[in-house]
Amino acid sequence: MPYQLKASVIPLFLTISFFLFSPHLMAQSKMPIVDLSNYKGKIVYLDFWASWCIPCRKSFPWMNKQLEQYSSEDLVIIAVNLDKKRALAEQFLIDNPAKFNIVYDPKGQLAKYLKIKGMPSSVIFDRNGNPITAHTGFFEKKIEQYQSELAKAISKP
Repeated sequence: MPYQLKASVIPLFLTISFFLFSPHLMAQSKMPIVDLSNYKGKIVYLDFWASWCIPCRKSFPWMNKQLEQYSSEDLVIIAVNLDKKRALAEQFLIDNPAKFNIVYDPKGQLAKYLKIKGMPSSVIFDRNGNPITAHTGFFEKKIEQYQSELAKAISKP
């Protein structure tokens, strides 16, 4: 049975898909460029985080583990940092190393545009760039669910 999106989530997904796959819009904007079309054929895990986010300290090791588990041909993780001071993000990354791509958005423009409501927030896109699931927060009791959703996405050609 396909993943059922809540009606309130669909506009967010449409916004993400339009922004991330629209070179014209990206060229017109002053927002950080996150062009998912570069990753067509791969599962993309797009994560929003900040240095003050306690759950992010737990999500980073989990995301690193996912990259170790799955081939780079299958999975790309992009983490968008929302700290106003890049030094805070850099210190966080010293304490919590990332094996995945980091994008800085100190003005929070991309997060505002995508209506991100909490930290961390994540969206999984299928190999064609279609959003298939989204989460706000990172909860240890839901790790099996996160892993299951990612594995299911990766298992599909």
